[in-house]
Formats: sequence, structure tokens, C-alpha cells
Amino acid sequence: MRKEDLNRAARNVYSFMMHSKPAEWGDHAWTDWAMNIDKWDWNPGVGIIAAAQYGKAAGDRQVVRDIEAWVRKNKGQSDTVKVINSMAPYAVFPWLYEETGETFYAEKIGEIADWMIEQAPRTREGALEHTVTEKATFREQIWADTVFMAVLFLARAARIRADRRLAEEALRQVLLHLRALQDDQTGLLYHGWNCETGSWMSAARWNRANAWNAAGVPMILEEAGAVCGDSGMIGEIRERYHRLAEALAQRQNSSGLWPTVLDRPGFYEETSGSAGIAYGLYLAVRQGLAPASLQHCADRTVVALLPKIRADGAVSGVSGGTPVLESVEAYNEVPVFPTLYGQGLALLLLTEALSRF
Repeated sequence: MRKEDLNRAARNVYSFMMHSKPAEWGDHAWTDWAMNIDKWDWNPGVGIIAAAQYGKAAGDRQVVRDIEAWVRKNKGQSDTVKVINSMAPYAVFPWLYEETGETFYAEKIGEIADWMIEQAPRTREGALEHTVTEKATFREQIWADTVFMAVLFLARAARIRADRRLAEEALRQVLLHLRALQDDQTGLLYHGWNCETGSWMSAARWNRANAWNAAGVPMILEEAGAVCGDSGMIGEIRERYHRLAEALAQRQNSSGLWPTVLDRPGFYEETSGSAGIAYGLYLAVRQGLAPASLQHCADRTVVALLPKIRADGAVSGVSGGTPVLESVEAYNEVPVFPTLYGQGLALLLLTEALSRF
């Protein structure tokens, strides 16, 4: 890895994510959903979270201005889509408040944190139910995605407000998700759990579901742990994460990427989940959640990622939006095309890799 190559790749990925035009997005049926950043939902939210990490690491004030402009343009949508899967963009509000001091961000952090604690739908097991902006309901379902899309915000809100209640709820949600989704036999996570039927539905150990937690849990522990580092929940979270990290390392292909279903090595390799897993492993090694030997896995993914980035900055090999599907085999049929979350997860990994120079 050369620093100049990583810098160029990160700039291009960021530019395509934030500033590309519809004519550059391709001509498939999902182009607008995949790459239109001017929506308030999880897909642009992941991109905005990554943009903030990139701007913070690079000390680039233009990124702050870009994200502020995005919020001004799109904040009107936020009150019309108050569901768990649309919480992701709020995760940048604590950073924006620190950068700007604007009370709007502080007030919105309090409002959304209160909604999540007091009103957001929960399953009978107490986990946040995975509610979405689309006209679909997933009654009593726990999805791995929620940890990154909603619990990360809660942890960051806890830190900025020095609120132990929020921090402990963030940790509790992480633990509820890990307990529901982690396979005792392999250490990997299933995509979802149905509390009504008592099943993992398709029982897919999906690449990107594992990535949301591989990346999200260390990010959450760093934030919430700063407020309640003596919480009794942290020990179990760390133990479960260690098992997950070891299991992920064992499933990595020789290419440096992971298959779209982790225990199906013949399935196609998927870029966004691979980037998210590697980013999480970097963070986990740094925080002592995983052994130092696993950093090599993340290094290999960075090398594998670079050829997946086109000259215009679009990240290829990214599977489209994926609910819990009806069978494991169906995950191998999901089409691939550039998406905002694909750009975001790649940018997170590149940003972390650059921090090592």
C-alpha cells in the first residue's frame, strides 16, 4: 500500500459519493435509490457518516461544509421518515455540533435520542424493531443492520451529552443484537431474528450483516465506553466480538475479500461488506477487541479494494439493498452496482488505512 494511492482512491470515492451526477450512475432500475444522496435514509446516511470520518481525519473544512450543506438541503425530510432505518444520518450530528456549535444539532440530538429511548418500536425481547422507510413491515424482527443504522447514533449522543442512560441503552442494544444473532457454532452473525417464530428466517450468515457489526460495535464501544466504561455489559460484548472477529478472519478468501454469504465460499465476493469487516478489524485491533494478528486481514482487504475502485471513484462489486431473503441461495442472486453505502464503507476503510501512515 502506498499513501499516495490511498489518498487518491479516498478522494475519488468521496467525490463520486457526494458530487456525481445521474448520468454517471448507470442505467439499471435502482440507480436513483442507489446513488441519489439527497434522501434521508440509511443508504445516504452511511455515506454521510463515512464522509464525516474522512473529513475529520483529513482536517478538510470543505468536507464539513459539504455535510452542512447536505443537512440544510435534506433535513426537512427527516421528520417524515422517523423509523429506525432512517436514523443513520443523525450519527454525524454530534460531530457537526462540535465543529459548528450550532444549537440546531444539539436540540435534534436530544429529540431523536428521546424518541429512540421512549417511542421507537421494540421487539418482545427489548431490541429495537427494524422499521424501514419503505412500505414494508418486519414485525418483531431484529436485524444486524440496526446496530450501525441506529445504535451508533445513540452512543454518540451519549458521549456528546455525557448521558449514562443513553450509553447504557446503546450497550444494551448491542448486546441484545449479538445475543439474538450470533451463531454459537461458528461465531458469525445471522442477518435477522424473528422473535415471533423464534427463528433466523433464511439463516443466512450474510457478509454485510456481519460488516455492520464488525464496524459498528467498536465505534459504539469507543463512544459509549467513554461515558460508562465500567458497565457490566462491556465484558460480554468484548467476548462476543472477539469470537466474531476470529470467525471472520477464518472465512476471508485468498483474494482479501469475503463471499456475500460467509460460509458459502463459492458465492460471489462482495466489496462493501468486505470493506466494512476490514474497517472493523482495524478498529478492533486498536481497541484490543481482537488480536493484533488480525490486522493483516484488514491490510489484505485494502489491497483487494483498490482495483475495485473505478477511475471516476465508483466502487464496484457492491450488492444492492438486501432485506432478509427467503433463502441463503437468494443472496447470491442480488445484483451488484455502485451504492452510497458501498462508497461509504470503502471510504471508512481507506480513511483508517491512511491513518496508519
